[in-house]
Amino acid sequence: MSTAGDYEAPAPHEERAKAVTDANSVATFNSSAGAFTAAPVVTLAVEAAAGFRSARISANTAGQTQVTVLAAASVTLLGTGVLAVGAPAAGVTVHAHAVAP
Repeated sequence: MSTAGDYEAPAPHEERAKAVTDANSVATFNSSAGAFTAAPVVTLAVEAAAGFRSARISANTAGQTQVTVLAAASVTLLGTGVLAVGAPAAGVTVHAHAVAP
């Protein structure tokens, strides 16, 4: 906070958490009660593992964010790397960073 008499808007509320995907490849993040008045802006990171992982936000409200993770093996076909079809990925650790909009 400035002491020069200038107004500085307070920083937006933010939360960080990590969760592990369940058997349906869904990781659920619950926000603190009343932390957000609208669905937060969420960024995701998936911990490294063998193969390719994709994460997407499947549901996002002020109180909860659900993330679905799929895994795909890479295959080399005629010297070109190709990704196989994504399949549910249980046990994957997902990190989320949520900021008030």
